Amino acid sequence: MALCLGQVFSKDKTFRPRKRFEPGTQRFELYKKAQASLKSGLDLRKVVQLPEGENINDWIAVHVVDFFNRINLIYGTVSEFCTERTCPIMSGGLRYEYRWQDGDDYKKPTKLPALKYMNLLMDWIETNINNENIFPTRVGVPFPKNFQQVCKKILSRLFRVFVHVYIHHFDSICSMGAEAHINTCYKHYYYFISEFSLIEHSELEPLVRKEVWGEWRGEGGGQK
Repeated sequence: MALCLGQVFSKDKTFRPRKRFEPGTQRFELYKKAQASLKSGLDLRKVVQLPEGENINDWIAVHVVDFFNRINLIYGTVSEFCTERTCPIMSGGLRYEYRWQDGDDYKKPTKLPALKYMNLLMDWIETNINNENIFPTRVGVPFPKNFQQVCKKILSRLFRVFVHVYIHHFDSICSMGAEAHINTCYKHYYYFISEFSLIEHSELEPLVRKEVWGEWRGEGGGQK
């Protein structure tokens, strides 16, 4: 999948610089193992399973960073079509609206244009994954007790990018011939969060899976 994404989505359009793993570290080796499995054509349900003897937090950390990179690449490619005029509200169709809150500059849920929301979201994720107190990279430094809770929040918010791209910019994705690649990326993400129960099922309602992967529709109601 990595090769296909790289061929279809221009790396020059990545919304944020890619976060890389330090060569020689355990997480770099886990990342290489995960990428090799993806390229091997194995069932994605098996690819996401924790390798025997590996630490679950390391496995989650590797995937959170990888999904951040991949979703950045996808959104970066369609961001030129996502303007304050075309997307004045960060939403997923008429029934789902996402408001930004970070406890700092935005202490209350705030309605924003999608592009502004994406900028704040990617800044927030980047700050978290670069924080050694949350994503430790030094050998022997333990993960904090709230590590998985932070990852759940990151993955939940990254899901909103999928929702917005699928519902508002899928025509642009199709015009690039990239729909199969974003579908595979989402499928990988979906199996991973399901394997480790990282997102409440109710949060996934905006994208309802049909019998065939690659066909999607917006469903449900409510404000997120």
